[in-house]
Amino acid sequence: MILRGARHMAIVALQIIPFTNHVYALDLDVDSQESIKNAGSTATYNMMKWYTGNGTDNPGFISRSWWEGAALFLACLNYWHATNDTTYNEEVSVALQHQGGSNGDYLPSGDTWLTLAERVFYNQKSPTGGGWDTTICGGGLRWQKDVWQGGYTMKNSVSNGGFFMLAARLAWYTQDDEYATWAEKVWDWSTSVNLVNNKTWEVADSVSQGTGGPNGCTLPDHTRWTYNYGTFLSGAAYMYAYTNDNKWLDITNNLMDALFATFFLPQYGGVISDRCEPSGQCDEDANRPIFKGLTVSWLADIALIIPSLKEKILPKLQVSAEGAAKACTGNGQNLCGNRWWGGKYDGQNSMENAMSGSQMMSAIMVKFLDSSSKPVSTATGGNSSSDPNAGTEEASKSSQLPPVTTADKAGAGILALLFVAGIIGGVTFLLMGP
Repeated sequence: MILRGARHMAIVALQIIPFTNHVYALDLDVDSQESIKNAGSTATYNMMKWYTGNGTDNPGFISRSWWEGAALFLACLNYWHATNDTTYNEEVSVALQHQGGSNGDYLPSGDTWLTLAERVFYNQKSPTGGGWDTTICGGGLRWQKDVWQGGYTMKNSVSNGGFFMLAARLAWYTQDDEYATWAEKVWDWSTSVNLVNNKTWEVADSVSQGTGGPNGCTLPDHTRWTYNYGTFLSGAAYMYAYTNDNKWLDITNNLMDALFATFFLPQYGGVISDRCEPSGQCDEDANRPIFKGLTVSWLADIALIIPSLKEKILPKLQVSAEGAAKACTGNGQNLCGNRWWGGKYDGQNSMENAMSGSQMMSAIMVKFLDSSSKPVSTATGGNSSSDPNAGTEEASKSSQLPPVTTADKAGAGILALLFVAGIIGGVTFLLMGP
């Protein structure tokens, strides 16, 4: 399911200090740590040329689409973790704190990143908060929360896969069975309506209120996107990391095999591609080019938390990174195109393509990372404090969230959820302190 946002954006002026030694050739040797770091630096630099928010009175805001700011900052955090380059950390910190405000959204006063994630989780599970809904299809999250919105009767994979991933990551981080119970619940419901087919391992796009399927649902829309697979795959991997139950390892392997078979196609040299790429229609919706960047970042994460899968994942990432390097050569400035399998820059320069280019280069650094680099949990040194009442009525009495604009609502429930899930996996590298 595509998140609807503005379709056009003027090219913005560069407002960050350029690197004095910046080079304009994205040469990549996937077996060289230094080469990968240089490519990652170039790709992330070009991504950040699109971001001018910290030069305004509203840092962290991206006019194109609110949730894309979350995806951009997550790419920065992944770059930092992969390379130890702190160049963008201050910009990310300023942006997230400003967007959070003093009453709690992204960085609540007196709270921790963990409490933030718990608040989002509570809202997603709460029927009164527009979350888990049993009135149609027997459960699941709606795509959009308000009855007048076009996606209100739809329950899609990225919403529910994101919730599954968040619950699984919270279970793993906090070692609290409540989150694991909810992850199981979301998984069971998703398979019951065939959002995830646990025989073929296809991940469909959505189901809607109607007939033909179970519990007053339609049959699934079989449109396939990389990040739909990625959300469920990441959640399953974290469930295995938490439970050590081979059931979840089997699910992880099956989903990964399906992801590779569906999106890492031999006709494109094994380079990851989304369904809109051959027709050149990915730019019809600004969100589409981000999907594969998120997906490769989750694959790299899985290689760290389940080391036995690293040899399976790394070659896929390396082939795709080599393709991305050839596609990020635009206009003598390493602008990133959309089709990594084309062997050259395809002219589709955008912030979203730059995000995925950055994520791809960060992901292949996993070759040089060991278990000491994997995200921490409370069992392995993480000490971000938990608030079991986060998001509840009691907690909200003392910390009211600021209102969200109408334009934000479609994206807020989905990609903000993915962002917070990513925070648990990515920003737990930050969580060695409160």
